Amino acid sequence: MISSVTVYCSSSDLAPREYFTAAEDLGRALAKRNIGLVFGGGSVGLMGCIADAVMKEGGTVKGIIPRFLEEREVAHYGLSELHVVETMHERKMKLAEWGDAYLVLPGGFGTLDELIEVITWKHLGHHHKPIILLNLKGFWNPLLLFFNRIAGEHMVTEQYGSYYSICNSVEEVLEILENSSDF
Repeated sequence: MISSVTVYCSSSDLAPREYFTAAEDLGRALAKRNIGLVFGGGSVGLMGCIADAVMKEGGTVKGIIPRFLEEREVAHYGLSELHVVETMHERKMKLAEWGDAYLVLPGGFGTLDELIEVITWKHLGHHHKPIILLNLKGFWNPLLLFFNRIAGEHMVTEQYGSYYSICNSVEEVLEILENSSDF
């Protein structure tokens, strides 16, 4: 059973409004289902939005932020737990370890880095946790096309598509989380 989910997403306050609405809806839904949030520890962008929504509904939130980003991403001090670590590698390891599943919302370079890392680790057998891409407004479509290309050119095996689920709505994400028991 999924008791916590690691969410990777944007720290930008300039993302489209629909992304913020989905992050808020998702945060409320996680808290109502007693699924804890593990995230990058920032109070801005989609990160801050989803964390605030979970906290407002009485859920639990663990944030992990490296010291050098504590000010830049404006660390979120209103969480259940905030862990300040020394390096990005420490942050990424805790994010990967503490969640029972990975949920990837729209984001920038950091989000893309985290997504590729957990897909690579799944490919290598390092974990068997669900990876869910929230494909709002087709955000991930160009990347998914690239994945098809690298498979077509035999850079990865055809089974790569089984490493993750693609959802177009918060409801689809929740259905996967509720039905994920073996990972």
